[in-house]
Amino acid sequence: MVLHISKYDIHPDKLEAYQKWVEGAIKRSLAVPGVVEFRAYRSVTGSSQIVSTWEFADMAAWAAWNSSATMQTLQGEVHTLALNITNEVWGPSPVVPAPIRPHK
Repeated sequence: MVLHISKYDIHPDKLEAYQKWVEGAIKRSLAVPGVVEFRAYRSVTGSSQIVSTWEFADMAAWAAWNSSATMQTLQGEVHTLALNITNEVWGPSPVVPAPIRPHK
């Protein structure tokens, strides 16, 4: 699996615009083929920090998704609404290539 992680802070003057944009943005990002799973997180302290993750079967699926016109447009849009934007791509660990789940 390949994990794409986006982190950013919602611009304090653009909270309302961000809230109007984000639901449609998520739907558009999921309409691009290749996404296995999407998750989003907010800081428990109530800050405007956002972390979103998209999971893909492999690097080829991620590359096609990331280079799509939809994702290029979304990346441009988020830059008008957020600060401190970072994107990371993570692949499987050679030590733990598959999930390990505790036994119940």
